[in-house]
Amino acid sequence: MSDSMWSKLREEATSLASRERILSKILTELILERESLSDALSWRLSSRLAKGSVPEDDLRGLFRKSLESSEEVMDAIEADLLAVRDRDPACDDFISPFLYFKGFQALCSYRVGHALWNADRREIALYLQSLTSIVYSVDIHPAARIGKGIMLDHATGFVAGETTVIENDVSILHEVTLGGTGKERGDRHPKIRSGVLIGAGAKILGNVEIGEGARVGASSVVLTDVPPHVSVAGVPSKIVGECAEESLPSLKMDHSMENFKEYEMGGGI
Repeated sequence: MSDSMWSKLREEATSLASRERILSKILTELILERESLSDALSWRLSSRLAKGSVPEDDLRGLFRKSLESSEEVMDAIEADLLAVRDRDPACDDFISPFLYFKGFQALCSYRVGHALWNADRREIALYLQSLTSIVYSVDIHPAARIGKGIMLDHATGFVAGETTVIENDVSILHEVTLGGTGKERGDRHPKIRSGVLIGAGAKILGNVEIGEGARVGASSVVLTDVPPHVSVAGVPSKIVGECAEESLPSLKMDHSMENFKEYEMGGGI
């Protein structure tokens, strides 16, 4: 995490503590007494996820060791935090996602679980997945591969299966499923390319590819590949137009399906 962003988060915590006395204790514990973002995140995540027989201190140590040992994980978390601040119209700071937003926090937990999975600590990675699903209603398999600059807006009900791939700078709303189509094994989950915007309630099933800069309309069911830079909608989904004004709709967050050119080939996909 860059020093400037960590300093900004501390400044926001100091300001908020001075305005809201009732929050000063938690702000001091989670941010103002911490040494770094990795330290602060380990406290925030463990305080939310500690359940059952695994003590909070043990979870905190697990999170901190994992976060501090991976520059790649922390770089992704920084990009995720920036994505939320820049794309969510209800957010203009860093402290809100850190304290409150389940999408950001669930992604942080996934990133630790993914690192543990890759280190062949699969049982504890699956345990973290279970806790994250219970607490945040976000179920991401630790083997899924997710890039950086990801925004999970609201996040409730988001599911990503074991062989899911999500590239950089993708925005996803709540109730989205990136799942399989049955009992098949092997590579069976969607591949979401950079810059994709997926609307609320969309279901993308099977080993299908959503091309770079595509847009998937709310409540759509996608069962086949989607070309780059088009908008799809419907059940089953059809191409309804090209993304005319933006190359990466995930950054603009326009779900209206109004600002596109007619797709030259038309028809279903």
